[in-house]
Amino acid sequence: MDNEQVAYDYDDFIQKTGDYDFEDDEPLATDLIDHEGYDEEQLLQQQQQFQRQLQLQHQQAAAQLPDAVRNFILYFHHCLKENNVYDLHGCYENSFNRLTEKFYKNTPWPDPHGVVASLVNNDQPFVTLYTELYYRHLYAKLQPNLEDRFASYDNYCIWFNYIFDSSSPAEMELPTNWAWDIIDEFIYQFNSFALYRSRIVRKSHNEEEIQQLREHPQTWSTYTVLNVLYSFIQKSRMNEQLEAIKEGRDPDEVAGEDGSRSLYKTFGYFSIIGLLRVHTLLGDFTLALKTMEGIDLSKKSKYARVAGAQFTTYYYVGFCYMMMRRYSDAIKAFSHILLYISRTKGFHNRSAQYDSVTKRSEQMYALLAICVALCPTRLDDSIHTTLREKNGEQLARMQRGGEESLPVFEELFSFSCPKFMSHGPPDYDNPANNVDPLHHHLKVFMMDVKKTMLVPTLRSYLKLYSTMNIEKLATFLEMDPEELRSALAVFKQKSRQVRWTEGSLLDGEVVNVSDLDISLEGDLINISEAKIGRKFGDWFLRNTAKYYAVQDTILNKNPDKQEEKEHKDKRRERREKNAEKKGNK
Repeated sequence: MDNEQVAYDYDDFIQKTGDYDFEDDEPLATDLIDHEGYDEEQLLQQQQQFQRQLQLQHQQAAAQLPDAVRNFILYFHHCLKENNVYDLHGCYENSFNRLTEKFYKNTPWPDPHGVVASLVNNDQPFVTLYTELYYRHLYAKLQPNLEDRFASYDNYCIWFNYIFDSSSPAEMELPTNWAWDIIDEFIYQFNSFALYRSRIVRKSHNEEEIQQLREHPQTWSTYTVLNVLYSFIQKSRMNEQLEAIKEGRDPDEVAGEDGSRSLYKTFGYFSIIGLLRVHTLLGDFTLALKTMEGIDLSKKSKYARVAGAQFTTYYYVGFCYMMMRRYSDAIKAFSHILLYISRTKGFHNRSAQYDSVTKRSEQMYALLAICVALCPTRLDDSIHTTLREKNGEQLARMQRGGEESLPVFEELFSFSCPKFMSHGPPDYDNPANNVDPLHHHLKVFMMDVKKTMLVPTLRSYLKLYSTMNIEKLATFLEMDPEELRSALAVFKQKSRQVRWTEGSLLDGEVVNVSDLDISLEGDLINISEAKIGRKFGDWFLRNTAKYYAVQDTILNKNPDKQEEKEHKDKRRERREKNAEKKGNK
């Protein structure tokens, strides 16, 4: 009997046995007790029989599992009970992905509450964690329906209640990357549910699902998600621990009983990054950066080894800076993490998250192109080269300015921005009144972009002069002098931004971020240009490396030349040895 047949028999058995809760000792429907011809003892015996039959069904389904899958689940359970973090990491990071590709690439994993629970004697913590993986796989490889989304939310509630139980703090330990993935997936499914709900209401074609959404307003609510993240931070006292680290004190002094445990400490730290993401999705960019006050991005923490957390942090920090018109800080954030990705490319190529890393880097290059177009800045040469390869044509169009550049800004913003969401449920009765959050934020962003359309043209003229009459420039631009005066004021204002140096991410100093600075004295424009010296040492080393790379490529493509070169090297070595012998004589 194969797995599909077992699943079919299980559903058929449920239909035949009726609507009973097989995990309770009493019948689910109390009205059956008073039914004529039945008494409590008969119903209890019947229920026990159903329980035995159901257990037998689960055991038969478990027996039909591939040996590799069954052994994996048993060993996975053993590692979790023994708190064997090293082997648990191997099971989670390697074995699970390998078995997914082999057995469950296009199908769900075995049922958590039936097949898997019978294998592990219904160990609730393990079943809950396995269920989290089950639905994560469902979201990644298949298409979850509304019932799946509800069930996944319920499972997260069970897991978090287990963690937050004040009477018995959880003793288990999880690999750091798994803890991050739980927080990351929790927020992803929250965002996915909000978008799915908006899409269903907008299309208004499934009244049954809309009614279910009406009846469950608290499922995946914004308040619930924020409450979980803030509760992790509070329970672990993570903000107090980070403050103690900044002051050079031992964080365990302020951590408390729960905060000193590795599990709570890890979830607390990652919940701060989770808040950054959630507040950004909700459109509150200032609050998003404020939640990061305790984390010093200029120093590496032990959690920096989790690549996904690093990518998420710098992506959302950079995006918040961009939406707050702090383009210089946004460029710095994007450049930092993109340089890190390029240097660790070999590692990510072997990672199971290669696709997500690639997509995230593509988005950050698009955002970097937008920021460089709005705030011209000298980039690291490797980042600049890659940016030209990926978005060179789009960057050139945006840097030219004018009305023809606006569609490019809109295209790159729509591709690279987060999937914005509303704070609460949509208006089910009047779908037309619902505002698309993406269109709203795009409109706000484009309002600022439109004010800078003349800036590239102004720069091209101002770079040619040290002083210039405003009427002369107005003649070149074919515009009214008073309109030009306003455009110069916008140019001056856009060239001054708040730049972060230290402290909170919201802090900073107002500096001139442009290489051009202007001042108006009546109708006379005074122009000063700052020359940035080129780093010739880096340029020489980089091009030397390119030369050797080209040379190796040519030799590999021409084996005869490679063989000739080897012969020449050998002849040279012989001549040198002969010369040494003659010299010794």
